[in-house]
Amino acid sequence: MHFEEFDASPAAGVRSESAPPTRLQYLIDNTPALIYCTVPSGDFKMTFVSNNAFNMLGYRPEDMLADPNFWFDHIHPDDKPRIVESLAQVFTEGQRVYEYRFRTADDRWLWVHDTLRLVRDAAGRPLEVIGALTDITDRKAMEEALTAKGIEQQQLIGKLREAHEQLLQAEKMASVGQLAAGIAHEINNPIGFVNSNMGSLQGYVGTLVDLIDAYDDAIAGHPELLARMAPVRVAADLDFVRGDVASLVSESIDGLRRVKEIVQALREFSHVGETEWQFADLHRGLDSTLNIVANELKYKVTVVKEYGKLPLVECRASQLNQVFMNLIVNAGQAIAERGILHIRTGVQGSWVWVEFADTGAGIAPEHLTRIFEPFFTTKPVGSGTGLGLSLSYGIIHRHGGRIDVRSQPGEGTAFTVWLPQRPPRRGAGDI
Repeated sequence: MHFEEFDASPAAGVRSESAPPTRLQYLIDNTPALIYCTVPSGDFKMTFVSNNAFNMLGYRPEDMLADPNFWFDHIHPDDKPRIVESLAQVFTEGQRVYEYRFRTADDRWLWVHDTLRLVRDAAGRPLEVIGALTDITDRKAMEEALTAKGIEQQQLIGKLREAHEQLLQAEKMASVGQLAAGIAHEINNPIGFVNSNMGSLQGYVGTLVDLIDAYDDAIAGHPELLARMAPVRVAADLDFVRGDVASLVSESIDGLRRVKEIVQALREFSHVGETEWQFADLHRGLDSTLNIVANELKYKVTVVKEYGKLPLVECRASQLNQVFMNLIVNAGQAIAERGILHIRTGVQGSWVWVEFADTGAGIAPEHLTRIFEPFFTTKPVGSGTGLGLSLSYGIIHRHGGRIDVRSQPGEGTAFTVWLPQRPPRRGAGDI
């Protein structure tokens, strides 16, 4: 790349007061950019500086020309390595553009935009480097303000998204509570009389069996009656029916009991009508939650409960139950075939803790720092929203607690929920 040669001597910028300025000199001295030239080697010693350097930087051009290291010595230490490393590219590309901080005469750091262009002589040899320095401090300040504003807006958007998800979760829990109340109202009554009828039926079956035994005793001394009843007994398979009917009735009663337990567990899980902070039994919440998710665990997960002695904890029980459910379901999904989930509880000082330790696949180290991020999930598409742990983290945080996690890939994961027995003072807007 070749450029036309021009007079780059120091006298062009540093002139005597008696010499009338040329039109070119006048334009250079009054341009918004500081124009300078340097030698194309070594420390890039300045050979020309326009007179507007004093207005921009506070230095006299002659002082800048007198110091061979002036340019490098006044670049911010954090910016200098980046410039030094790439400065040689001026000779291959012909031009480089930098933005860096330059120290003024009053010890301020000025952001400048610097365009460097290489000038070659007619033979193609590097002749000098021309620089155009523009003050961009105000622009940088605006960019930083916009960046900070953008970060603030992103944080606000994140908070709004989290609040939205929490609201959806609260609405979902309210719907579950209403569903539980409806189930209790609609099913408990028929379950009640069916259960009562089954109790009566169990008594009637016992009476009928006793009656058959009495008939058997009565005809025992009458061979002709025994012979007549024998085919009837065989056709009715009476011996089998006598044994099976008692089992059927007993299993039916047990099934009704199970239905009642499920409905009660659903009510306790959602805590219908309980919207205020109150003292709750965490073990009761764990048990009701285990009842709700029993079907998801029963084929592959053995639950081992190692409960300590816990005091009542001031909390919103339905929200804690949602956390317990998320952690239990995650443990079940982490176990591919057969495994164990240990649920342990205990007290440490004024804190209570609940640990969920599974023998599942574990979490990769690079994912451990992201598992509580909204929408982050390692599950296949369609298998999870990535909100369970994020919402759980938010619930525990609002209770003044924390969630610790440790994991070993291939061996399992343990989540420990820490809760204060009495949460910190809450504001009126806490939910």
